Parts: sequence; structure tokens; C-alpha cells
Amino acid sequence: MARRAAVPARPLGDDFSFVSPVVKYVLFFFNLLFWVISMVMVAVGVYARLLKHAEAAMACLAVDPAILLIMVGVLTFLITFCGCVGSLRENICLLQVFSVCLTIIFLLQLAAGVLGFVFSDKARGKVSEIINGAIVHYRDDLDLQNLIDFGQKEFSCCGGVSYKDWSQNIYFNCTATNPSRERCAVPFSCCLHDTEQAVINTMCGHGMQARGYLEASAFIHTNGCIDKLVNWTHSNLFLLGGIALGLALPQLVGIVLAQLLINQIRDQIKLQLYNQQHRADPWY
Repeated sequence: MARRAAVPARPLGDDFSFVSPVVKYVLFFFNLLFWVISMVMVAVGVYARLLKHAEAAMACLAVDPAILLIMVGVLTFLITFCGCVGSLRENICLLQVFSVCLTIIFLLQLAAGVLGFVFSDKARGKVSEIINGAIVHYRDDLDLQNLIDFGQKEFSCCGGVSYKDWSQNIYFNCTATNPSRERCAVPFSCCLHDTEQAVINTMCGHGMQARGYLEASAFIHTNGCIDKLVNWTHSNLFLLGGIALGLALPQLVGIVLAQLLINQIRDQIKLQLYNQQHRADPWY
């Protein structure tokens, strides 16, 4: 049964309001914070895109972290803008748009998590496809290159399934007809870390694809990043669950506050109509 506002026995004063200032301004500043964050994300993403050459930008559009940052920033900007203005102006329409958008995003995240768990094999295949695509475009995008190097260093891995996956890249391709000076090489981020080495040897991966697993393992990480990523995921389920909860909690708070404020605004509108009707009554 829908909640009904309590109808007063007589008109209340003009200074009375069902709208709680606490709910109103908590929701406003909550959205304002994420609104500012979204503008910073868009600015960083646009700046990163402007620093790149046009041909590199077109070659790796689908896997460009800068494009992803811009898209997420713009989406967050639009949603939080509705929340900011809707709460400040007590606009039911904008608050409903804000609440519905947050609900849809929350349900999509929940569905993605469930589907990823149920169809783990297909999810692994998709991850493999993304990693192979990133390997192909390794030299085309500086942000992507730094991201791959960071991942290979952190997970102590090289390539997708193995270090020989780097032959998919035109510069590291191990065929005899490849004129590149990096033929049969792997990125320096695949190399074993030497704690006594003060300067990083960026040439340490040259010729490693031409060597066997046992011989190459003395110089580089030969295991692929897919297995390492899967093992890390299984070992850090509580951490991932905490991150997921941390992402979902602000969304749930925003939805609850928006719905609470919408109900308060509706009650206030009913009160105003009630007061107007009774003030127009000559017997009042």
C-alpha cells in the first residue's frame, strides 16, 4: 500500500515543510562531490587524448584507457548533475532520473558479477581476447603500453598464455621476414627484477621468444598473465567483494536519499494544495 501523507486537521503555517534540510543537503553535497570527480576524470581523459597522435588514437580506440575515462566521467557528470540540481531545486523529475539511472547501473553491475561467476569460462575467453588485442596495439598507445607494463610487473607474467604471445605484435613478431630490431623480443616488463640493478635494462627481453621455456625462464617471466590474473582473483575474493560493496554502497545511499526526498516533496505539494483549498473556504 502506498504511503500517504498525514492530512492535518487544519492548515499548517507557511514556514512548515515536510522536506528535511538534512536529506536535501546531504544528497546535494553527495552528488556535488562525485560531480567534481567526474569533471576531473573528463579533463584528464581529454588531456591524455590530446597528447596522442591522431593515427595512434584511431588505431587503438576500442582499448584506449583515456576514452574509457572520458565515457565514465561524462556518464557520472550527467547523473550527478541531475542529482545536484534535483535536490537543490526540489525537482521530482530530475530526482527520478537520478534514482532510475543509479538503479539501472547497480542492476547492471550485479548482473555482470553474477554472469561473470556463472559463465567463468566465457569470461576468461573475453579476458584473453582483450589481452591479445592489447598486445597487438602495444606500441600504438602510450597509456596502453604503460598499463600492460604495470600489469606484467605486478603479476610477474608475460603475454596472454605465454611469453610467445608477443609474436602477435608487429614489432615483436618472430618471423624471419620481420625487419624490426625488436624481432623475437618481449617488453622489458617481462624481465626478472634484479634488486641490485640501479638502472633498468630495457633491452633485457631481446631474442627471448627464440629461446625455449627453460632457457628463457632464467631471464624473463614465461607464464602468461591470464592464469596469473585468474589465480589472483580466486585468492582475493574478499578484497574484490569489498571493492564491489564500496562501489555499490554510494549508489544505494543515493537511491535511498533520492526516493526519501521525492516522497517528502510530494507530501509538501499535498500540504500546499490542502492549505490553498482551506484558505479559499469562506467558512475557514
